[in-house]
Amino acid sequence: MKQPNVAYGHRALAILWPVLPLLFPVQLSAAEALPAYHVDMSQTSLSGVSSGGYMAVQFHVAYSSLVRGVGVIAGGPYNCAENSAWTATHNCMTPNASYPVPEVKHLIARTDELVPSNDIDATVHMTNAKVWLFSGKNDKIVEQPVMDVLAQYYQHYVSPANISYKRDCPAGHGMIVGDNTPGEVCSASVSCSASDSPYINDCSYNAAQRILEHIYGSLKSPARQLSGTFIEFDQREFLGGDAYSHSMRDSGFAYIPRACASTRCRVHVVFHGCRQHYDAIGEQFYKKAGYNEVADTNDIIVLYPQTIARFGWNWTIFWTLGFVWNLNACWDWWGYDNSDYYKKRGNQITAIKAMLDRLALPSR
Repeated sequence: MKQPNVAYGHRALAILWPVLPLLFPVQLSAAEALPAYHVDMSQTSLSGVSSGGYMAVQFHVAYSSLVRGVGVIAGGPYNCAENSAWTATHNCMTPNASYPVPEVKHLIARTDELVPSNDIDATVHMTNAKVWLFSGKNDKIVEQPVMDVLAQYYQHYVSPANISYKRDCPAGHGMIVGDNTPGEVCSASVSCSASDSPYINDCSYNAAQRILEHIYGSLKSPARQLSGTFIEFDQREFLGGDAYSHSMRDSGFAYIPRACASTRCRVHVVFHGCRQHYDAIGEQFYKKAGYNEVADTNDIIVLYPQTIARFGWNWTIFWTLGFVWNLNACWDWWGYDNSDYYKKRGNQITAIKAMLDRLALPSR
């Protein structure tokens, strides 16, 4: 019997190695299953940065009967992109005279059309929601006119007294962090005005605390030292066993305050921005965005679902060929995963809803 040509085999493997993950995606060993904590679903809230801001708006509109409040930093109005990557990167990020932000009347009309088919909850549920918006004056990635239209969009559905919109901070593009000093002053530091990885800007302004206070009212002071635990949980089970095909990581993260073992807690879901996922910046976002310290003393579980960068073809678990183009690990707010991305049946929205349903089950 002839011995295999090992040298030829090595050359073939070297050629195929870059494309093997696209043809046969490797699933990492599973993290633990997301535990049940019997959380109070009526107290659910959301926030997000950049693509995560868009995702927070999408989930809020889709499941407005469930969401008590939402915080949006550098995001934009519901279904702004309308299934177009071109519209997303032009009209919905850096608009100009040739590519303006979609008119708010058009976006409202498109939203209302989705209610009779139950693609989204009845918009009346948004009336009493708390909405906190932030747009940095130096943000050149998602410019202020985009957030202005989001504010107008929410003003149509939400009681005006429930909306807070801060747009006078000299911040760049990113999560806004820092000590929560009295008043509404933001630092004019270089860090604050930056728009660079990891997109966590020290503006001496704790946006996470402001969001949670706006949604839940008066809260206890943030913890100086965390008492709870971080968990890494399996996201695949919420996506039919295949998170990869939907540009989501096999695992996500959550912060669980110690009190939640014996107290009925509430949940705040935080959506990171593009290039803020774990595989790009490690623990920096889910440990340093400012939410955990506030959550620790106020019985709030913080859920940090995670995306991944995806580009190319892959075989799904049903052996059908799929294509995803998401180089920066953004949340799907223009239709890279499927055309229903902004509706209840959107794959990523469905997964997040399933995670919340799990957390709401009676604890064992």
